[in-house]
Parts: sequence; structure tokens; C-alpha cells
Amino acid sequence: MSILETTTKVKGQPINLYYEDYGEGKPVILIHGWPLSHRMWEYQIESIVEAGFRCIAYDRRGFGASDKPWTGYDYESLAKDLNDLINKLDLKDATIVGFSMGGGEVARYIANYGTSKLSKAALISAVPPFMLKTGDNPDGLEEETFEGFKKNLRKDRPGFLSEFGDQFLNFEDNADRISEDMAHYYWSIGCQASPNATLECVDSFGKTDFREDLKKFDIPTLVVHGTADQVVPIKMSGKKSAEMIANSEYHEVMDAPHGLVLTHTAEFNRLLVDFLKK
Repeated sequence: MSILETTTKVKGQPINLYYEDYGEGKPVILIHGWPLSHRMWEYQIESIVEAGFRCIAYDRRGFGASDKPWTGYDYESLAKDLNDLINKLDLKDATIVGFSMGGGEVARYIANYGTSKLSKAALISAVPPFMLKTGDNPDGLEEETFEGFKKNLRKDRPGFLSEFGDQFLNFEDNADRISEDMAHYYWSIGCQASPNATLECVDSFGKTDFREDLKKFDIPTLVVHGTADQVVPIKMSGKKSAEMIANSEYHEVMDAPHGLVLTHTAEFNRLLVDFLKK
């Protein structure tokens, strides 16, 4: 069991992050989505290691086996945790891969800490550039969407996560690709998260504007998004991120849902490994 002490302290004690570290070669850091943990990457880790890379998957604070403080779920804090991980493991020439909410950590890390320790980045079904509908972001989601998330989480968190899981996987459309048992397993991962962290992160991924962050990307960046994503619709996210990042490689996965890493595993793994090898 690998535990990393961050430089952030709560009541005099550092926040500990759980991580797993496999393989050798250039490091690839996997940053999970909401409200999951490093376990969501189970079907990617083997492909990355077998391709000759070192694969590091960690649990965001509040999720999985990491510490679960009451506060600190804004992207400034989450990017600082990622920076601590990179520094304490003395990583260089790393690729940071962010799925969904994890794409926000990728964007804010690059904006705040630069790319001197990175070689590449990847945004997968990711929330950047900006999910909230505003006057200058008309394609975003209404604020009521995120307030509804929080209301239902407070009322019946397991029930909400079950419904969210169906949307995450477009389960009815992908029943031939994924079993009910697998869907239930992903639900169980989400249920293990801190209830308060699950709530706090809704505002973070739903209302954080990453448009200025994306302008600071100066390394090759893979952008992958499913055309049938119901959670983070492709029109307001993947397409726009690819347009805003100067050195981007953009792939649409036809008919894939938000959770394409699980439903379209072979296609996604091929895209990721090919990008890592370039």
C-alpha cells in the first residue's frame, strides 16, 4: 500500500493520498473521474505497463483510499495535490491523463505549475473548458443542473449514483458491452467516496472556468470524447478543448458514452497507447 503525504495540512496533519505505481519507463499519471477512484482505470493500467511505461494511479482527496478532509475540493487545492505527487515521486517527462473531473486537474496543474516536468497531457471525456452556461458560454449546462445533483445527493446519495451510473454508461445502449455486475461495481466505487467531498466537487467541476488554463498548454495533448456523452456533452467540451489547445490530437469515439474507458476499452486503449508512444 503506497501513501503519499501532501504538503497540505489539516489540524496539523498532512493529507495522505493513496496511489499505485506499476511498471518502468516514462511515467503516466492517471487522474480519475467523479465520484470514482483509481479503480476506474483497471482496464487501462495493464495496457500502459505492457507498452513500456510506468503507470501511477492515485485517489483524489476525499475519494477511494485517500484521506477525506472536510474542505479543499477546489481545483487550486486539487492541482496542488497533483504537484505534490509529481514532486515527491521526483517524476520527469510525465504524461498526465485526466478523465472527466480529472481533466480539470490537468488543466489547472498546467496553468499553475507549467510543463517543465511533463512531456504530454490527455483530456478524456473531460470537463474543460467550461461546463456552466453563462452569457459568454451559451453551450454550457444550466446552474440548476448542478444544484439538482446536490439536492439529490443530499436526499439519497446511493440512489442518485445509481441513476448517474446509467447515464455515465448509457447502459441500455451498451448492455452488450458491459454487464450489470460491472455497472454495479462502478456504483460501489462511487459509494465509497466521502459524502461531503462528493457534494463539494459538484461545484468544482460544474462551475470552474478552464478557458484561460487551456491557453497555457504547450505540450502535445490528446483529447478523446464520446459522441454520445450525456454527462459532459461533446459539443461544449471535447470539441472546444481541442480547438483551444494549440498542439492537440483530437479523436471522437462514435456512439461512446461518458464512461468510454469501460464500454469502448479496446478502442480507447489503442488511442492512448499510440499517443504515448509518439
